[in-house]
Amino acid sequence: RHLRGREIAMIFQGPMAAPTPVYTIGWQIVEQIRARQKISKKAAWDRAIDLLAEVNIPKPEEAVHRYPHQLSGGMRQRAVIAMALTCNPALLVADEPTTALDVTVQAQILDLLRKLQRTHGSAIVFITHDLGVMAELADRIMVMYAGRVVESTARPAIFAEPRHPYTQALLASIPPLDGPRPHRLRTIAGAPPSLLNLPTGCSFAPRCPHRFDACAAKPPLVGADHATACFLVAAQ
Repeated sequence: RHLRGREIAMIFQGPMAAPTPVYTIGWQIVEQIRARQKISKKAAWDRAIDLLAEVNIPKPEEAVHRYPHQLSGGMRQRAVIAMALTCNPALLVADEPTTALDVTVQAQILDLLRKLQRTHGSAIVFITHDLGVMAELADRIMVMYAGRVVESTARPAIFAEPRHPYTQALLASIPPLDGPRPHRLRTIAGAPPSLLNLPTGCSFAPRCPHRFDACAAKPPLVGADHATACFLVAAQ
């Protein structure tokens, strides 16, 4: 509780369900502010209006009195971001914050997060399955498979020199923007394992075209600037 809000804040997936539907946006922001800061109610409401203005919600002095269902999906997500910024956290965890938003609104939310990161100096952990978003926003990328990190490096290296077989297969499945169109998109054979019953060794081994005997053990994440959890890469 000491860390949540003050040091670490969360932007939850799905702007349609994240805010509490029976309270106004302003009330929810004020509640978070007063739970962690000893300020008057009026000062908290003024701060709530300032936060809504900071995330580019039009007429924040009116929006502060609206209920979540009275805002569009994009505006609701902006309000959720404002809630996360109430105490200027050092770390902001954004879990699929552009899910269910159209492409234009997605771009606006990403631009907003970049601006807020520069303004507040917060680090952002951005969780996404959208490779386009990842390529545009991230400084450093961690690729996960079945709940485990399989590769971690700076953004340019992931696209220029992917090392883990899963990362390679993931990038190979992206449709090309130029050149001849393939008859079929590349796919990854097999199916992901159950998180309740993970393989004892490498989680990707059952689907990996390069698997060999060493994959029966769990590979460590090895490397400094470009870390990979793969025995094949370590052997090269």
